[in-house]
Amino acid sequence: MTISVLVPTYRRPNDLRLVLDTLKRQDRFPDQVIVTVRDTDTETQAFFRGYDADPLPLTVTEVREPGVVAAMNAGLAVVTGDITVLTDDDTEPFPDWLKRIEAHFVADPTVGGVGGRDHQKIHPGPETEDVGRLSWFGRLTGNHHVGIGPPREVDTLKGANCAYRTVPLRAIGFDTRLLGSGAQVNWELGLGLALRRAGWKLIYDPQVAVHHHIAQRFGDDQTHRGIFQARPYQEAVHNETLFLWYYLSPPQRMAFTVWSVLVGTRGVPGVVQLIRFPKNPEIRQRFLASFGGRLSGVRAARTTRPPGSPPPRPDEMQNASRSDTMTVRTP
Repeated sequence: MTISVLVPTYRRPNDLRLVLDTLKRQDRFPDQVIVTVRDTDTETQAFFRGYDADPLPLTVTEVREPGVVAAMNAGLAVVTGDITVLTDDDTEPFPDWLKRIEAHFVADPTVGGVGGRDHQKIHPGPETEDVGRLSWFGRLTGNHHVGIGPPREVDTLKGANCAYRTVPLRAIGFDTRLLGSGAQVNWELGLGLALRRAGWKLIYDPQVAVHHHIAQRFGDDQTHRGIFQARPYQEAVHNETLFLWYYLSPPQRMAFTVWSVLVGTRGVPGVVQLIRFPKNPEIRQRFLASFGGRLSGVRAARTTRPPGSPPPRPDEMQNASRSDTMTVRTP
């Protein structure tokens, strides 16, 4: 089994250096490392002119379009590994990171994705075993950065620390319909739901870990630092709704609509949250932005389809592998 590590980057050469240096010290050495760089990112281009990548099998791929989706698709196009591992350019993987990821894929051929904890200092919170879960009515629980407990199946992984079998990942691709000029939040959700629908397991293991330093984003999207901004916030809600509306069943969609508009959460509020916090002006702003994101997301889900194709099921992959083996061994 071979492993390719894909790192999209934009104007963070000092953080990128830490990621690459950490990959050099992995217990299980990567077979390929791909870094995607924007054609306008002169800082990162200058960094690579002076960086000694040895012994990493490094490929630097240029991308002309903005946004992480275009960057990941450009990197995926040159992936050669059986497993594609993704991480952000502001992480620091633990030494046993790739070894633990590989072990899950080797142990179970029906595992389509593996992810783990991204330890943070900027957003600490109480540890929990409730991670990466999608309720029947569409409420999404993240908590990947504070997850504890044994490895278990989840509904979605986190982009800062995740890995997928390359064949089904390449079939699905990274969804080019997503809004946002940089992070394009919630791209992982659509990928996870597509894999789950095809019968693949997604495993969250807190021991598959990275340090996530939450570096500066360049542009007007600073929501990752707890700063409310209406447009990127609405785009994130749009992206989430786009995937949920597409993958939920009709009864689930109805329940999701009622819950999200009437109840919601404090982060993505419905009417109940407005009543609970009547004097909080940010709640009202969030409600208006989230309502707009829900509407546009539903509209996009009804009028467009994912640009990729359905991934092969685990049994199809195993049958194809056995057929290939038989063909090779035939005199």
